[in-house]
Amino acid sequence: MMKSWTKKLTRSKSSGEKSSKSKEKKSFPSLKSDAREKEVKDRESFRPSDKPTAPLVIHPQQQQQQQQQPQQQQQQQQQQQQQPQQQPQQQQHREDPPPQYSPSQQNGQPYAQNIASGHQWHGDLTGSLTHTSHIDTGHAPPPGSLETMPNDLDVGKPGYSASPHLLSVERFGIDGIKTPKRHSSSHFEVSEKRELQPLPSFNEVPPTDHKELFLRKIEQCKVMFDFNNPASDLAGKDIKQNTLNELSDYVSSNRIRITPDMYGAVVDMFTKNLFRPIPPPVNPVGELYDPDEDEPVYELAWPHMQMAYDFFLIFLESSDFDQSIARKYIDHQFVQTLISLFDSEDIRERECLKTTLHRIYGKFLNLRAFIRKCMNNVFFQFIYETERFNGVSELLEILGSIINGFALPLKTEHKIFLSRVLIPLHKVRSLSLYKSQLAYCIVQFLEKDPTLTEEVVMGLLRYWPKINTSKEVLFLIEIEDIFEVLEPDEFVKIQIPLFVQLAKCIASPHFQVAERALNFWSSEYFCSLVSENSETILPIIFSALVETETTHWNQSIHQMAYNALKLFMDTNSVLYDQCQILYRQTKNSAESYEEIRRENWRFLEDNVERTHL
Repeated sequence: MMKSWTKKLTRSKSSGEKSSKSKEKKSFPSLKSDAREKEVKDRESFRPSDKPTAPLVIHPQQQQQQQQQPQQQQQQQQQQQQQPQQQPQQQQHREDPPPQYSPSQQNGQPYAQNIASGHQWHGDLTGSLTHTSHIDTGHAPPPGSLETMPNDLDVGKPGYSASPHLLSVERFGIDGIKTPKRHSSSHFEVSEKRELQPLPSFNEVPPTDHKELFLRKIEQCKVMFDFNNPASDLAGKDIKQNTLNELSDYVSSNRIRITPDMYGAVVDMFTKNLFRPIPPPVNPVGELYDPDEDEPVYELAWPHMQMAYDFFLIFLESSDFDQSIARKYIDHQFVQTLISLFDSEDIRERECLKTTLHRIYGKFLNLRAFIRKCMNNVFFQFIYETERFNGVSELLEILGSIINGFALPLKTEHKIFLSRVLIPLHKVRSLSLYKSQLAYCIVQFLEKDPTLTEEVVMGLLRYWPKINTSKEVLFLIEIEDIFEVLEPDEFVKIQIPLFVQLAKCIASPHFQVAERALNFWSSEYFCSLVSENSETILPIIFSALVETETTHWNQSIHQMAYNALKLFMDTNSVLYDQCQILYRQTKNSAESYEEIRRENWRFLEDNVERTHL
């Protein structure tokens, strides 16, 4: 309508030099008739030919606005004629109350079908029907504008469609960005037959039937339920839970004599309840999964999984357990799959896995080498390929106890494990997740064989972080732990490269790095080692200590640096004075060199200016 009026006005202006008043009188009838014809055509094009449309009920307020329409149209036309070249930026937005429709049909289709198809019927001020889509273009903000569409934040009323831009609180966050939930990392295969019947307890049957009842209860526990739906199979879940508890109590009471066929049944039940593929966690918003930031996903079936772990541990620790029979079922494939479960995001499961694997390592001597090999493969993949595995800390904790039991002298296999696995683990970005367990393993190796100190310290210096200050603090903490088991003879081999790095840490502007480096002087054993080798150490770190003591921005660092200097001053004052004189000479030479450099630049700039002149 507005576009047709603008075209008519522009055409009438360019036709001649007549007066504007006569033009206005002649243009109004034609504009009105054209608009009326367009409305009739639109109405006939959208009206079905074989079925009548629903009667239109006009609201009383709508009738009052219809009477005021001619006056409003006149005012709008006058404004358009006064500014014919100015294009309208926004069309008039209708705020009329919604028309009342027949609930049964519209345009020969059910009302719900019309809404679902994305169309609505609106009544205009003249009583005609116009067909529009859900999105009302009566008022559209310009591109890049922060203006919201009308009724965007209004709650939809019953019977009317809400604004297409309405931000639902249930689907979107406060900022309007959808935040989907991450699904569980496990994929259990639900059993087809899930109807369970309660079996009698062991006290209700004679001892001769205990074996058969035990196997029947184990068979019941192999049934898998859908824990994604908490309302499904409630009776079956309760029966399985009670059965697992009863089996655990029965085995722990030592009233059973384990027969060979029981081993296979128990291991099969354990694998069906716990062995499943664990895909890598994926963040649904598109970013990479960060174990430091993202919340882990806990297993919905954990109550049943925990009871399965507990029962299997009780079965392994039973006094009647025979490793020679069980090794037929607890084989390489079983161990390899069990270690892969350490990638579970649920820390509760990883704790149970840690205990289970440790028990298997202690009972099955034939599997020890294979268990260490599987763990090495996990670490190799973690270090050099994915840098993502949830159970690194738990595996290192198991290795700590294994290393503690190594016989002396250490085998070559164990030394290779130290140099190719434990030391490269320091370069991974997620070091903070397993730093304590890794440091414990390193210290255990050095306690077993102190000659490995040089290899360990040089490996740490090779992977020393350059820009990650938080990781640098972790390295300093580990060096501090190494000093507790460091032998004086081994200290001499590493003192020069180690204190070169410590001097850089002391001079660091990051106060936590400088504080952790200066904190070494709080250890009496460290101070004794430094005092004995002060002639080598003090020239390396003297300038860093002096500059930190005088120019560092943190006052606490000033005091710590002063205490370190005072230690050297008290133990070897002659060496301290020599280092101070050397430091002043170096400082003066640096200042003179800087002055010479400035003079050279000044001479060069003067020559350039003379050349241009």
